[in-house]
Amino acid sequence: MILLDRWLGLADRFSRYAIWFGGALVLASAILVSVDVLIRKLFLISMGGADELSGYAFAIGTTWALAFTLLRRANVRVDALYTRLPQPVCAVLDIAALISLGLFIALLTWQAWSVLDTSLAFDARATTPLATPLWMPQILWLLGLILFMFTLIPLLLRAFFALLGGDLATVRRLAGARTIEEDAADEAAHTASLKPLD
Repeated sequence: MILLDRWLGLADRFSRYAIWFGGALVLASAILVSVDVLIRKLFLISMGGADELSGYAFAIGTTWALAFTLLRRANVRVDALYTRLPQPVCAVLDIAALISLGLFIALLTWQAWSVLDTSLAFDARATTPLATPLWMPQILWLLGLILFMFTLIPLLLRAFFALLGGDLATVRRLAGARTIEEDAADEAAHTASLKPLD
């Protein structure tokens, strides 16, 4: 358990850096697109490639945010029935949800690797004026998926062992769907931490 907790701590640290990187990419692409739109409107010229680069930034930023989202249990879950079920059933469903998510992301990661491998083998480039070597955005996209798998594995194992040990509270804390009360408490704590503007 100590090893898994350390692994989760490391994954949490990486996910914090990753979300800042992904957010910076998305912000930079938004600025680039805005500048391109203004230049086109005012001077009737285009920088070119803003839409392509913003597409890469969005794909990369999304995968780099997945691990942080998983650890904060911020992913969307349909919980209309879930909240009415007994806690042991919810715990089993939480583990099943993590397994399903893991299988899907593992398949996606494998396919992403296959796409990257093909791009490297054929020196594939985008059919755009920038002619971007496709391995560049693809490797960053793949790294986000790998980080997600690096995070999911210890989380799933830790929750599974907690379930076997009858520690349903830990399963819920690690893998359960967030409740309205938890969201409200987090928002209240965040609001309380804000400093008033002078």
